[in-house]
Amino acid sequence: MADEIFVHPTAVVDQPCRIGPGTKIWHFSHIMEAADIGSLCVLGQNVFVAAGVKIGQRVKIQNNVSIYSGVTLEDEVFVGPSVVFTNVKNPRAAISRNDPKGRLETLVKKGASIGANATLICGISVGTYSFVGAGALVVADVPDFVLVQGNPARPAGFRCICGEEISFAQDAARCLECLRDYRLSDGRVRVSDAVS
Repeated sequence: MADEIFVHPTAVVDQPCRIGPGTKIWHFSHIMEAADIGSLCVLGQNVFVAAGVKIGQRVKIQNNVSIYSGVTLEDEVFVGPSVVFTNVKNPRAAISRNDPKGRLETLVKKGASIGANATLICGISVGTYSFVGAGALVVADVPDFVLVQGNPARPAGFRCICGEEISFAQDAARCLECLRDYRLSDGRVRVSDAVS
């Protein structure tokens, strides 16, 4: 049934936590208490979700991803295999950095995609429907609809809501796949109000 939560027998789910209906948690994953996971999510093999993490609805997290305290994933985010989220900028083994007041928050906004093996340094936001290329090292905010690649990650183009590349001619673009129209104004991409 779509409303049932599936937790593989090898997964560990500490209580209390919230897991929305229809969510699937696969092999060897660990969900800590106070985690908040929305409905219809898929967490692949060996996923770790720390206490206090917030995950929206219809989020897909591939294998071998650890999501530490201070990270929020909004609805419909895709996290590729072996993505790394940090939550401390200056870690030392002998000095505790567990004080939530000093923690830098990371926000991944609705519809963003993060490619395999990317690393996100804490304290940034990843924009709505943006795209982080595989293996990128993200050290600064990623604007909405922008593709970033490299080490450090730099803008390398634009992506549509559907994930396809969009190219601007002057200040306008149309996705050739889904036919959405976009406007570029003051360096920011917006979905055009005009419906074609």
